[in-house]
Amino acid sequence: MKAYIFDLDGVLVDSAKYHYLAWKALADKLGFVFTEKDNERLKGVSRMKSLEILLEIGNIKMSEEEKEKAAEEKNNLYRDYISKMTPSEILPGVENFLKEIKALGKKTAIGSASKNTPLILEKTGLDKYFNAVADGTIITKAKPDPEVFLKGAEMLNVDPKDCIVFEDAVSGVQAAHNAGMKAVGVGDKSVLTMADLVIKSFEGFSLKCLETI
Repeated sequence: MKAYIFDLDGVLVDSAKYHYLAWKALADKLGFVFTEKDNERLKGVSRMKSLEILLEIGNIKMSEEEKEKAAEEKNNLYRDYISKMTPSEILPGVENFLKEIKALGKKTAIGSASKNTPLILEKTGLDKYFNAVADGTIITKAKPDPEVFLKGAEMLNVDPKDCIVFEDAVSGVQAAHNAGMKAVGVGDKSVLTMADLVIKSFEGFSLKCLETI
C-alpha cells in the first residue's frame, strides 16, 4: 500500500463522545431521551442526516429553518467540547502506528465528514502526521458514498487501489470498498463484518498485521 487514509472520530481520537453529549443536550432541550444506543445510528452520518434521525427518535417535526438552527446549535456545543481537547485524547497505539507509517515514507490522509477536523487535529497535535485532509468542507456526499476517500487519494496523488482505509463505522467501510480500497474496521467485529480486517484498537498494531490483507 502506498497510502493510508483514516477516519477521525472514534478511530484516531476519542471525540465521538462529544458528538453524543452535544446531540443529547439538544434532545434534552427538545424534551426527549437520546441514549448512547441511539447515538450508534449517527456514526459516519452527516450533521443534517444525524439531526433527521434525532428528530425521528423524538417524533418531532421542524421546518427547514428550524433544522438549520438546531444543527448549528449542536455544532456550537460540539465545538465548545473539542476546543478543550488535548493530545491525551488520542486513542491508544495511534501515534506509534502513524510514526511507523511516516518513517517508511508512506503517504497519509484524513477522510472524515466532519467540518471540525482541522480543529481536532490542531488541538490533539495529530496534524503533523498527515499529508492531506479530506473533510466536510470540501465534500458534498456522505458515506457510504466514496467521495471523501476518493478525494483523499486524489490529494495524495495515489491510485485508490493502492490505499487502505481505517474506519469505525459500517457506512465508512462501505465507502472504502465503493472507492475500490481495502478497509480495516476499528471496533466491534460483529458489527464491522464487511471489513477486510477488524481490530479492537491500534494498541500493539503494526504494518506487519496488515500482511493478511
